[in-house]
Amino acid sequence: MSGVARNILDRIGRTALVPLTRLAPTNGARVLLKLEDSNPTGSMKDRMALAMIQAAEADGRLKPGGTVVEYTGGSTGVSLALVCAVKGYRLRIVTSDAFAREKLEHMRALGAELTVIESEGGRMTAKLTCDMVEAARVIAEETGGFWTDQLNNTDQMTAYRRLAEELWNQTDGGIDGFVQSVGTGACFRGAGEALRARKADVRLVAVEPEESAVLSGGPTGAHRIDGIGAGFVVPLWRPELPDRIARVSTDEAAAMARRLAREEGLFGGTSTGANVVAALKLAETLGPEATVVAILCDTGMKYLSR
Repeated sequence: MSGVARNILDRIGRTALVPLTRLAPTNGARVLLKLEDSNPTGSMKDRMALAMIQAAEADGRLKPGGTVVEYTGGSTGVSLALVCAVKGYRLRIVTSDAFAREKLEHMRALGAELTVIESEGGRMTAKLTCDMVEAARVIAEETGGFWTDQLNNTDQMTAYRRLAEELWNQTDGGIDGFVQSVGTGACFRGAGEALRARKADVRLVAVEPEESAVLSGGPTGAHRIDGIGAGFVVPLWRPELPDRIARVSTDEAAAMARRLAREEGLFGGTSTGANVVAALKLAETLGPEATVVAILCDTGMKYLSR
């Protein structure tokens, strides 16, 4: 039957692009959001999890019945748990109490085995990231498992280049600005490079937490925007790529996430809120004929306890 997917993994990608109608600036650029919450686990990370696993299968790093290991703030772990459940791999996840409880429970529900690292007051810091990475390294060494190592894994770029192609086709090439927050840096880099290859003058704006604005030269700090702001310059980051780096505070990001839900009916997390704060500022500087695209990274259902 041509209308039946082979499995849930076939439903990753090809997400909708919708305009902001009430929050868009008067006489500013049109702002479009890519609805990555409609991926199977409610996150754009479904794309990169599938790409990393497929690449490892293809070159023999991951064998049938093997073990996958990763450190994660939650969304990558949930996405890997989905992929591993479908493909029959054991999954060992290192995460922390700093991240939304819903994500940890979602990983467990999909069969992941969790090691939870204690945080400093529930906040994201550079030390926490490093502690999680080291714990994952040890587990991978002890188990002989395949460590996806998302901070360094370039296989995920394939997924985000595909995302950029979707954006290009959905807008008929009419993208003047692209805004995305930086966690591993893979989405901003992969999609940004692909869009710039298509259109040399597209404006690329990276977003980071104001409290830990290391990409723009600030000191490392603590924040509560899940999934972004590692607290150090991540390996996949390319400083020559963005036209601007926007600093958005946790409070600004959370407030915008609430406004999106109440005024646009779009329910995303705090990283989405941060993206929209930056996208609206970019839209104000461009004319009404321009189009700015930002990512709705994941569903707000992952953050209800907060």
